[in-house]
Amino acid sequence: MSLQREWYMNELKKSEEETPHRPLETEYSFYNAVAAGDMDYIRKNIEDGDFTNPEGMGILSHNELTNLKYHFVITVAMVTRHCVDAGMELEQAYRLSDFYILKMDSMQTKKAIADLHASMSLDFTGKMLLLKKNAVISKPITMCVEYVYNHIHDRITVEDLAEHTELSTSYLSRLFKKELGISVSDYIREKKIDKAQNLLKYSDFSMVEIANYLSFSSQSHFIQTFEKLVGLTPKKYRDRYYRTSW
Repeated sequence: MSLQREWYMNELKKSEEETPHRPLETEYSFYNAVAAGDMDYIRKNIEDGDFTNPEGMGILSHNELTNLKYHFVITVAMVTRHCVDAGMELEQAYRLSDFYILKMDSMQTKKAIADLHASMSLDFTGKMLLLKKNAVISKPITMCVEYVYNHIHDRITVEDLAEHTELSTSYLSRLFKKELGISVSDYIREKKIDKAQNLLKYSDFSMVEIANYLSFSSQSHFIQTFEKLVGLTPKKYRDRYYRTSW
């Protein structure tokens, strides 16, 4: 049977079954809510179990688990593009997308996928909410924020950011403090420690490896900085939180 005839027969069968897909506005309401940082809408969507509701869900595989996985990938792809259109930094959006799809790929139960879908939705929405709150920052500071995100493993200086934005170090420092309420060096330090917390929770890298990866001058400097900002030593933090969030 040719593909064209197979499609015609399938279309005839589906039209007789009268099982329409969900209205397009329902899906776009979800994507737009994520992109707008609407946490209340997304939490209600999760509580209502909309993602796993079989009514109106397209059949992409006759295996229920595989079907849900396909829908997960589609959802993440659509969320990613809506968030980029709404202002999320492109590389950050793609990294988040890749992370959640790879995480989902090894899952073997519909509940696990549904739980991950909830985490993914809240993660993207939370980041968009933060982005909306910081929407008033100027282009040079936005460039600095993106530079720090993309070079978090390097040693970053005010001079690097000044060169990147083509501003003087003194003017950039004043502008950064005025718009974000924190000095450039403190911001870089906080973002490196944020990254360190994730590595301590979700990786097996040693303290030395993490300190080197984030370009701290020494392991002792890393430990001292981490404890000052987090209130725990890296070892105590790992002992308490290692992979407890998944």
